[in-house]
Amino acid sequence: MSVRVVSFRPEVRSQYVGPAPGCSFVPVRLGVLDLGSNTVHLLLVDAHHGAAPVPASKLKMPLRLSEHLGDDGAVDDAAVQKLISFIREGQELSEDLGATEVMAFATSALRGATNGEQVLEQIRRDTGLDVEVLSGEDEARTTFLAVRRWFGWSSGRILALDIGGGSLELASGTDEEPDVAVSVPLGAGRLTRDLLDGDPPTPESVRRLRKHARATIAEVVGRLRRVGEPRIAVATSKTFKQLARIAGAAPASEGIYVPRVLKASDLHDLVPRLADMDTAERARIPGVSEGRSAQMVAGAIVAEAAVDLLEIEELMICPWALREGIILRRLDGIAP
Repeated sequence: MSVRVVSFRPEVRSQYVGPAPGCSFVPVRLGVLDLGSNTVHLLLVDAHHGAAPVPASKLKMPLRLSEHLGDDGAVDDAAVQKLISFIREGQELSEDLGATEVMAFATSALRGATNGEQVLEQIRRDTGLDVEVLSGEDEARTTFLAVRRWFGWSSGRILALDIGGGSLELASGTDEEPDVAVSVPLGAGRLTRDLLDGDPPTPESVRRLRKHARATIAEVVGRLRRVGEPRIAVATSKTFKQLARIAGAAPASEGIYVPRVLKASDLHDLVPRLADMDTAERARIPGVSEGRSAQMVAGAIVAEAAVDLLEIEELMICPWALREGIILRRLDGIAP
């Protein structure tokens, strides 16, 4: 049985306790636990409605759930036990640091796992934590909210792209809710596992992946174009950030407010360059993490296909993505 996908619309809980003297809002410490296809990530932030969430602490583990799916599409027991161990560690950290609430969600890997419901039930039984499984469309919508809040209303219509381990999300709109939001199964981890052969990948498998990525994106291009031309195109996610870094963008050490871009011409140069390297060589490139070096070829091919088919010349890199979107929706819910 595959996992039941629900729309993530967190209920309003009584976190708001009234204003402090001289302050309209009471800051809260919130946690968001992201059971992603590549990384399991806990982010704790201090925030209140109307303000940007400020990171307080984080904890992450490169579990790569998408690589722990057997031939039957089920997550293996070893990965489930590692996941539960991480969640317990995250719960202890959240409690120690005074978080009042932790929101947990899962994306593509558990959404598509044949034993997804059983995994969620085991997590609930062993940790007491209820995990929401986001639909692909909700991933796109929630990420779009984070992008909109980061760039503001003056940016006009935004086209947002996010490459994860299991899927590619795209959304376009002029408001905080996009006019169109779509998700397609073009995650860097999924494609590396299913379509790339060899290390470095064989030219035949690279061509096969390129053809598949372009055909899949072509099916949704019309929906994105019909709502209007974007004023800016924005990319989020670790894959896009690392591709931008390889192309010369500022390193993370320079802070989140430094403008970073990724040009279509950069991607055209990067795809053959990365495809000619093996995993170890890619891992030595400044800005590429060892855990993601195997997926960089697939990520670059998907990114190149998206900018070509959507006729994007330049992508602006946004430091906020899905986790921040989840937090922002929650803060909207606890506004007085």
